Amino acid sequence: MVDRQKSRFNPALFIYDMIFNMEHKRKVNFKKLKEFGFLPMGKEYIYNADLFEGQFSLKVIVSAQGHLTTKVVDKSSEEPYTLHLLDGVSGSFVGKIKEEYDTILQNIYERCFEKDVFKSEYTKKVIEFARKEYGDELEFLWEKFSDNAVLRRKDTCKWYAAILTVAAEKFGLGGAEKVEVIDLRMPPEELLKLVDNKKYFPGYHMNKKHWLTIILNGSVPIKEIFERIRVSYELAKK
Repeated sequence: MVDRQKSRFNPALFIYDMIFNMEHKRKVNFKKLKEFGFLPMGKEYIYNADLFEGQFSLKVIVSAQGHLTTKVVDKSSEEPYTLHLLDGVSGSFVGKIKEEYDTILQNIYERCFEKDVFKSEYTKKVIEFARKEYGDELEFLWEKFSDNAVLRRKDTCKWYAAILTVAAEKFGLGGAEKVEVIDLRMPPEELLKLVDNKKYFPGYHMNKKHWLTIILNGSVPIKEIFERIRVSYELAKK
């Protein structure tokens, strides 16, 4: 896998990343593909762009499985062009095409392929709920804790949820495995009634007078979690 911190962006390795992206843990977001400009054609999504002042055409294809392939064509000869994919090929002409090609694919990667670090089905349902209900996406704020994220209101920028990966033993569950949890805002008087250290826990790494934690393992019904999210969202507007 390409290490973007240590080496120049490499298109060939980039495509490999897109298909077998276990290290970066990203998956395609088809809605974002459409927003970027991809057009659905059968089971594929197609994006077309010009390179080198319109002398070359670039076609980017994303399959239903999230596999990405590209094709560059020299318009004057209508022949495929591949020099931009070869290491060791230099020159201002090839360099300019490489630069434009890299920029487009990097933008697609960053804007249309989202992090996919959470595995619990309940967590995935929460993420989809926030997306549909409020149009919000997870924000990964901590490089050292890449399996933690937050959801925040657009108007106040305040968090209304944090989704964290925590050792199960932190909640007295025993074992060495980790669990995915959600921290939510809650009115203090209601929070006192709810916390039982079985289904509802004091806010993990949060103000325990105003936040509670739910383990996303089915112990609390998903519809109930959705209602708690709605309450937390309203509390975050102040």
